[in-house]
Amino acid sequence: MDLPLIRLAEVDSTQAFLRRNPHLGFCAVLADRQTEGRGRQGNRWESAAGAGLWLSAALPACAGVAPGLVLQRAMTAAAGVLDPERQVLGLKWPNDLVAWRGGRLVKVGGILGEQVGGRLILGLGVNLQSAPDIPGRAFPPACLRDLGLTPPPIQLLANHIAKSWRDLEREFQPPFRWPEAGTPIRWEEGQGTCLGWEPDGRLKVATSAGLQRLSAGEVRGLGLDG
Repeated sequence: MDLPLIRLAEVDSTQAFLRRNPHLGFCAVLADRQTEGRGRQGNRWESAAGAGLWLSAALPACAGVAPGLVLQRAMTAAAGVLDPERQVLGLKWPNDLVAWRGGRLVKVGGILGEQVGGRLILGLGVNLQSAPDIPGRAFPPACLRDLGLTPPPIQLLANHIAKSWRDLEREFQPPFRWPEAGTPIRWEEGQGTCLGWEPDGRLKVATSAGLQRLSAGEVRGLGLDG
């Protein structure tokens, strides 16, 4: 059964809208424009009208699946809708949508998730037609149009992605992951070498202090070391 889809011309954020309206139950919300869109760890997400996809969905909670893994599966499922041939879009830890352009990794989208009561609320932002100019980013913003991808009309796209999120207990595999094992990485609190992605969504890293398993909430500024 497809989720009911609510379309709004403008909202502060689709995620906040669903938090404020628990009586709506399980549904999806698509906004043409967000005035207060947010990314991971409170970063502002530019959400201009016509530029991208701003979508949230309230779903039944995924019992027995680690929160970080839920977000990775949700982003990978969305990538399969945006890139049906699975040749362009990949996953940057912990849950960013990325692609390679000119030998450099660029960020196309991001996802948030929170459990509120018995509902899992997922919020997705994807740059479709344009990307904001944000200097100094290790992974600069890009849009699907820059990558040669042409998504279906936005309402159809939103419905397809929301439908792909109905079975997040199933494993989804992205075309590529970054960082892969052997990649030297750094973050605000440390540096090391990636040893792989754990089954629960954490990142396994060899550091000078020993083996660490990083969780999304404790890492900021993940980038290439060197």
